Amino acid sequence: MDTPLAELHKRLPELMPRDQRRLARRLDGVRRVKDPLARKKITEEIAAQIDEAALKVALRRESVPKITYPEELPVSQRKDDIKDLIAQNQVVIVAGETGSGKTTQLPKICLELGRGITGQIGHTQPRRIAARTVAERVAEELNTKLGDTVGYKVRFTDQSGDDTLVKLMTDGILLAEIQTDKTLSRYDTIIIDEAHERSLNVDFLLGYLKQLLPQRPDLKIVITSATIDPQRFSAHFQNAPVIEVSGRTYPVETRYRPLDEEDDQTQGIINAVHELQAEGPGDVLVFLSGEREIRDTADALKQEDLKNTEILPLYARLSVGEQHRVFQRHTGRRIVLATNVAETSLTVPGIKYVIDPGNARISRYSHRLKVQRLPIEPISQASANQRKGRCGRVSEGICIRLYSEEDFEARPEFTDAEILRTNLASVILQMTAIGLGDVAKFPFIDPPDSRNINDGIGLLQELGAINAAEKKLTPTGRKLAQLPVDPRLGRMVLEADTTGCLKEVMIIAAALSIQDPRERPADQQEAATQQHARFVDKESDFVTFLNLWQYLKEKQKELSGNQFRKLCKNEFLNYLRVREWQDIYLQLRQVAKQIGMQQNDQPGDPRNIHIALLSGLLSHIGVKDVLKKQAPNEKRRPMTEFLGARNAKFAIFPGSALAKKPPQWVMAAELVETSRLWGRIVAKIEPEWAERLGEHVVKRQYSEPHWETKRG
Repeated sequence: MDTPLAELHKRLPELMPRDQRRLARRLDGVRRVKDPLARKKITEEIAAQIDEAALKVALRRESVPKITYPEELPVSQRKDDIKDLIAQNQVVIVAGETGSGKTTQLPKICLELGRGITGQIGHTQPRRIAARTVAERVAEELNTKLGDTVGYKVRFTDQSGDDTLVKLMTDGILLAEIQTDKTLSRYDTIIIDEAHERSLNVDFLLGYLKQLLPQRPDLKIVITSATIDPQRFSAHFQNAPVIEVSGRTYPVETRYRPLDEEDDQTQGIINAVHELQAEGPGDVLVFLSGEREIRDTADALKQEDLKNTEILPLYARLSVGEQHRVFQRHTGRRIVLATNVAETSLTVPGIKYVIDPGNARISRYSHRLKVQRLPIEPISQASANQRKGRCGRVSEGICIRLYSEEDFEARPEFTDAEILRTNLASVILQMTAIGLGDVAKFPFIDPPDSRNINDGIGLLQELGAINAAEKKLTPTGRKLAQLPVDPRLGRMVLEADTTGCLKEVMIIAAALSIQDPRERPADQQEAATQQHARFVDKESDFVTFLNLWQYLKEKQKELSGNQFRKLCKNEFLNYLRVREWQDIYLQLRQVAKQIGMQQNDQPGDPRNIHIALLSGLLSHIGVKDVLKKQAPNEKRRPMTEFLGARNAKFAIFPGSALAKKPPQWVMAAELVETSRLWGRIVAKIEPEWAERLGEHVVKRQYSEPHWETKRG
């Protein structure tokens, strides 16, 4: 190698990885140039580019602000130990309870170590709201403007730039970046936060990083977790060191109060509230498994006529205003009735007492029915301890468990990771698209059950997305993986493109991928039903969404932003969810345009709209089961049942417009099992549509007996 070239090569390691690769390629190219003059000229050009790249690094180093740590946080006391561990190891696990300060202080510790200079410090969060609030908080502690030194990137917003040293993002964003940057070269440090939640995305990232580390010896990984089983992560990364940072906690007394024979759960909660009233002032947090339970409990507590006591519900479907009430100052005693959203992701301030009935609704995929279920089941010991820990934050607390100590000891230690209870179709589709390889061979912390893998491949075959023999994506599958919605919904959008109703189907697909924007507050159900009735379509709950969309569009044109927000509130529509619906639609439209789809100018034909929807719901169709004769002693006519794929029987959800007069054939957007199997969001269909769309799977379906009913 020529001397100047050798000198230039030596300078590459101090540049940012992207520049290193680009300039290394140019240096290799120079050697092939024969003409000495041309060669000298190109070498000088490269030298100038290396100077420029080195200046960029120097400027980044100078831009690091002065770093201080809040004394009162437990992490601050251990910062030197954490710093040493990160300096000496490629992977470090930091375990600490909510409130220990690990999320906000770790990026600062990494900056102080000199990380974030030749590449960014990427910091992932499980939820969008957390990515944004943590970025705001860290920027504020460093006295910098959000978007400069500290930025964030979530699904619809990118507030980070070339000068950003610390970038907060959702774990989904980092996964998406793998598709265009296999070695994650823009980062020199990655912090995976809240890994104990073991979401699918976290499991993907941990598996991917494990494979990537040998190729990127310069990359540092910090994993944070509540003190739930940090050893799992350590073992996954060749026994990486674990450092524990305890949260600020006061002692909590546990009282076991199993329910008496004659008492139900609501009575158990009332008894516990009375017991705690005798203990003196302080707010109470009660964990319940769903909205309906919260409403029933709230009604029962109101009848108790408790002095100076405010009862506040807290669940994901509440309006943001109602959710915020929990964080506002107040006088008197407050009883917060919450779902397990308050277990780790939201810290409700000022809680002194916890009442834990010991159950939660946990989303699980049922192999038999190929549906995602939401059964109520006993929570794990880890969850019960998280709940108990919510009341030792401000002073000594008391946790009343409405079950026995023996029952607690007999429970599983941890909640299953999401991958063990999810329909793996989206997992397989994303993994195949990102190029993570075979699901069965990927280094998951908990490899999924082979039955689930087969179900997932089955659904992708039903949707025509995967070529089973080669385990490769079909052209449909490749397009599906680019659409930011569930594979079933994505399939509808692709079909709509061929039948001239893309716009309508994207509106419906966007609606099905979020929580319903229609709200029904417990104390105003009649009024809400009346307001929503204006949009109802008798034959299709899907068309109801289109009617609502049209109405919102018109109102948005007429009204100012503020008036439109008020209108949503008065008409029982959740403004933020309406915005999310519009955002997802716009995002779908953008992606559809990129992959060459044409938006229709004329309104789509309702028949074509439903055929497109059916393409994603082939295994969610049902034919009316022959009605059972009404038994003489029965007060009500028995509910009409439908016979679906795999002999599953389902009924139309009572909230549907079709529940009163069910048609012969229906399709349902989802089959959900609670007290029974319900088809939610349904529409009337013609059986011949299914025959045409299902040609590639028709063999499998003809062998299922209910298909013969239309033959016979």
